[in-house]
Amino acid sequence: MMTLVKICGLKDPDLVAFAAREGADWIGFMFPASPRQVTLAAAETLLLSVGKAVPVAVLLDAPDAEVRAVAALGFPVLQLHGSETPARVAEIKRMTGAEVWKVLGMREAGDLARAGDYVAADRLLLDAKPPEGSDRAGGHGAAFDWSLLKDWTAPKPWILAGGLTPQNVAAAISQTAAPAVDVSSGVERIRGLKDRELVRAFLRAAKGL
Repeated sequence: MMTLVKICGLKDPDLVAFAAREGADWIGFMFPASPRQVTLAAAETLLLSVGKAVPVAVLLDAPDAEVRAVAALGFPVLQLHGSETPARVAEIKRMTGAEVWKVLGMREAGDLARAGDYVAADRLLLDAKPPEGSDRAGGHGAAFDWSLLKDWTAPKPWILAGGLTPQNVAAAISQTAAPAVDVSSGVERIRGLKDRELVRAFLRAAKGL
C-alpha cells in the first residue's frame, strides 16, 4: 500500500494548493508559536486551497476556547503536539467530534511505552524529542533512532516524523515500515518557508513514484 504523506507547516495558499495537487494526503497548519504559525483568519483562507488533501490543525496544550475556535473552522483532524494526557485527548475528541492525533516524543525505547495509554487517539505521530532547552515542540529537523521501532507492534495507525527529507524518507519507510510520514523543515530551504521542488521530491520519494 502506498505510504500516506503529511506536509506540515504551510502558510501560503499557492503552496497549499501545490502540495495537494502533487499528492499530499494531509496538509498541516500550525497554530502554536513557530516560524510556521497561522492565525485563525489565515487558516480560514488556507482551507479553501486544500483540494482533496485533508487539513490537520496542529495544537499545543491548547485551552478549550482555542480548541473550539479551531474546530469551528471545519478541521476534520486535530493533532495534539504538547503534554496532553490520555484524558485530555479523550476530552478534546468528545468536545469537537474531530479525529484526534497524539504526538509522542521519541528519544529512547521507553518513550514507546506510552503509546498504549492514548486509547482515545485515532493516530499516533512519533516525532523526535526537541533538543534540551528548546522553546519549540517540533520542526527541528532532527531524526530519532529508527531502530527503536524494530519489532514494535503499534496499538493503532501511526505516522513517522522527525528529520525526514527527500533524501532519507525512502530509507526511513523501508527501515520502519511506517504506513505514513510527516515532514515540515525537511522541505524548506529557508526556515518556515516551504520549497516547491523539495515538496514534490519528498512526495515522490515517500510514495515510490
